[in-house]
Amino acid sequence: MNQRTLLIAGGVALVALFTVSNTFFVLPQYRQALVTQFGNPVRVVREPGLQLKIPFMQDVRFYDKMMLEVDPPTQEVILGDQKRIIVDAYSRYRITDPLAFYQNVRDEQGAQSRVAQMINTSIRRVLGAAQMSTILSNGREELMAEIQREVHERAKDYGIEIVDVRLRRADLPEQTSASVFQRMRSERDREARELRAQGQEIAQQIRSRADRDRTVLIANAQSEAQGIRGEGEAKAVQIYAEAFGQDPQFFSFYRSMQAYRAALGQGDSTLVLSPDSSFFRYFNPPVSGGK
Repeated sequence: MNQRTLLIAGGVALVALFTVSNTFFVLPQYRQALVTQFGNPVRVVREPGLQLKIPFMQDVRFYDKMMLEVDPPTQEVILGDQKRIIVDAYSRYRITDPLAFYQNVRDEQGAQSRVAQMINTSIRRVLGAAQMSTILSNGREELMAEIQREVHERAKDYGIEIVDVRLRRADLPEQTSASVFQRMRSERDREARELRAQGQEIAQQIRSRADRDRTVLIANAQSEAQGIRGEGEAKAVQIYAEAFGQDPQFFSFYRSMQAYRAALGQGDSTLVLSPDSSFFRYFNPPVSGGK
């Protein structure tokens, strides 16, 4: 076998290998394919495994069976109550008809652009008739379900199934948020002042009642104390009278001792009295022959 024969055999082998590689293709489990012939769709392949196509005449376009995500740009929406909000949504979709998908949007990039446009249009329509209170309450789920149904019906013509549409956030514009925050702060300050004034009024009423009750309690206690003290003093006088009545001379001596204590108990006291004064009779020596 000469060199020329070897070159011819090698060329034939390469052509055969190239032909075989363009005749077979492998379809993974998670993908589906659309076979086109000179740019025209021929058939849809969904079964995974080794597949055939006409070499050099047919091409294969692969599409995912898995869910894909589309993230529309944020937009400002005017609600039914004329309030403005910034809406940031996202969606998940699945390619269900590769032929319709290819004929309408060609590829995933075209699909994302078209679905994002449909989502934003539906959001403006649905939220444009809703109230802010509905969006901030449980009614938000119903609004999103309505948006999903609407987008799903429109996307079916493109071979797309809309699995879910959600709001990532729905916020007031920055200027509106600042205005609302300032208004809420002013309202809370006003409520705080009212509550503080009410608290001070209630505190003053409580203090007034406490002072009144204190005055009444003190007056009653003093009145009761004076009554008890008067009864005690009267009883003491009666006891003294009964005791001293039994020995008047001792009573006179006891009273004189009390008078001495009162008059002479202070060290700086000075008395000028006659020595034979009756005040000092218990200091004088007893008269002889007397008792």
